[in-house]
Amino acid sequence: MDIDRLGPAAPGRPHVLGMVTGRALAQCLRSVAAVTDQTFVEAAAPVGRIDWKSADLVVVDAGAALECAARLPRRDRVVLVSDGAPTLADWQAATAVGADRVLGIPDDEAVLVSVFAERGTRTVADGAVVAVIGGSGGAGASSLATAVALESGRPDAGGGPAPWTLLVDADPLGGGLDLLLGIEGDPGLRWSGLAVEDGRVSADALRAALPSRGNAVSVLACGRGRSSSDGPTPAAAAAVVEAGRGAGGLVVCDVPRHPSAVADCILDAADLVAVVVPATVRGGLAAERVLARVAERNPHQGIVIRGPAPGGLRGRDLADRLGVPLLAAMRPESRLDAMLERGGLDLGRRSPLVAGARAVLDVLAARPRRGRRVA
Repeated sequence: MDIDRLGPAAPGRPHVLGMVTGRALAQCLRSVAAVTDQTFVEAAAPVGRIDWKSADLVVVDAGAALECAARLPRRDRVVLVSDGAPTLADWQAATAVGADRVLGIPDDEAVLVSVFAERGTRTVADGAVVAVIGGSGGAGASSLATAVALESGRPDAGGGPAPWTLLVDADPLGGGLDLLLGIEGDPGLRWSGLAVEDGRVSADALRAALPSRGNAVSVLACGRGRSSSDGPTPAAAAAVVEAGRGAGGLVVCDVPRHPSAVADCILDAADLVAVVVPATVRGGLAAERVLARVAERNPHQGIVIRGPAPGGLRGRDLADRLGVPLLAAMRPESRLDAMLERGGLDLGRRSPLVAGARAVLDVLAARPRRGRRVA
């Protein structure tokens, strides 16, 4: 048995997530996990949505059940345990969180062993999701998101084809990521033409319908003009992100910095959130509120510092001040405006944006990957 009190279990391995406060209940869960040879993750409630969804089984007490019910979506394979015979309050908490079973410990410990031993789901190969968001207005999140997608879409070092990368434009006020790729005139699907049925989108159909740069990077962009200002709905955004992740590729999302249901949906799904912060005191102050909002949805965040730094502010100092990991510190991209006016990003290997994109991808590659659970 493995016990992890800090974070999710190893990728590709089913695990049990336990959220109980009583010492006797916690010890019981550890013992049952040992008997059934389960990886057991202990956490305080409520956990993030990714951790909540990725567990094979969730075990809660009444207090944790109420906290999770208030902030997290319903899921299957949730068990509520009580110290002694369940009370009315335990049953009410179980109803709130949608628990499958209510078990009193120690009388129902044998049943709990059987539940731990069940394999209700399996893990399949999955892709990853990166959300890029500006810490302040004009920080350059769209440019970095596009650079991350382009760098991910390069052929691998062995000359083989790159995996599919899906660039998702979730900011209807940003002008369109197809413009940054230089393919705004190409035919293909935009958000306004996407129909989502039953909350699902076919990855193959999506890839075939979207405009792309090369064969590896497809973009789902917001349209331009007053009639296209609404952008994606939360349901459509969730379906597209899940389709891209399920296809095994990388999904890179340009997320608006203003609060919205679409932004929250993508932040919930992200394996990594990169917040772009200008290397200025004002940029750092503005980023504090964005980072706090991101932390409410997803703990896996870091900052990318974008130069210039007119006051000599160093990226490491700014990261320490904000209390978040530094993913990269980029020099200013001197030809950026000219590139965008003349056909989209055309980044050389020594480009500061490419260096920043590589750093984000390196951090993502080093993180444990969360498998998608299916019946």
